Amino acid sequence: MNVKDLKVGCQTFTWEMLGDRFAGGPDDLLKAIADGGYSGIEITDTMIGRYADRPSEFAAALKSSGLTLVSFAFGSNSGFTLKEEIGADLEAAQRWIDFAAAFPGALVSMGSATVVSDGPRDGKFAIAAEVYNRAGELGRKAGVQVAVHPSSHHNTLLFDRADYDRIFALLDRDLVGWVPDTGHILRGHKDMADTLRTYSDRIRYIHLKDVDANGTWAMLGKGVCDTPAVIEIAGTAPRFNGWLVLEEESETAAADPAGAVKTNRQTMRSYGA
Repeated sequence: MNVKDLKVGCQTFTWEMLGDRFAGGPDDLLKAIADGGYSGIEITDTMIGRYADRPSEFAAALKSSGLTLVSFAFGSNSGFTLKEEIGADLEAAQRWIDFAAAFPGALVSMGSATVVSDGPRDGKFAIAAEVYNRAGELGRKAGVQVAVHPSSHHNTLLFDRADYDRIFALLDRDLVGWVPDTGHILRGHKDMADTLRTYSDRIRYIHLKDVDANGTWAMLGKGVCDTPAVIEIAGTAPRFNGWLVLEEESETAAADPAGAVKTNRQTMRSYGA
């Protein structure tokens, strides 16, 4: 895939991380992302707001903003690691798969397995894999691809390379894809390029963000992420759909989210995308 063929989207967590400091709604996100020069959006269950049960209305709002829904992302208070919550987690997966089905090509991204209870890690990997695989089967029936998004946030079960190797060994590669996040990989282990290459057949789209040498979030191009290498690897991934979704969690974004994502979009143009 040529760099000029890449599509650039924006993740809404940049606003979600503000908590009560963000008083807007999904239409404000669409405007900020469109004004920032993006062509796609990945929105979360927390930020979808009044459109949660109105996919046709959301489709109309996207069209008027000139945006494509790249993916719908959701998490769970269970961390996808509580056996007694598997049923509820799969109900949530079905709900958002049904929502995404209204948008051709849109995926459903499931958040990182997270430790929320005591007990051995082995059992938590097994539960998370069961949830992800069964959600992937629900997605296949609906014609919607499902992918997992590991993170480096507090109590994540999917932090270092050994964790990645472990969860991928338990996942059906045809049912469950991977949304690699460059910032989260770099915070957990330094072998980002090798990790991407090793599991390139699982990549569906990419979360692109940056960190400094200490693992602190940085604006894109201001940290240690080798963005050209990421683009090169993505271009050879057999199931990569062409979307680079920029997500920004730095202090710069906390002060001015719309300005920060607009700057990141300009940075991507310097890479040819």
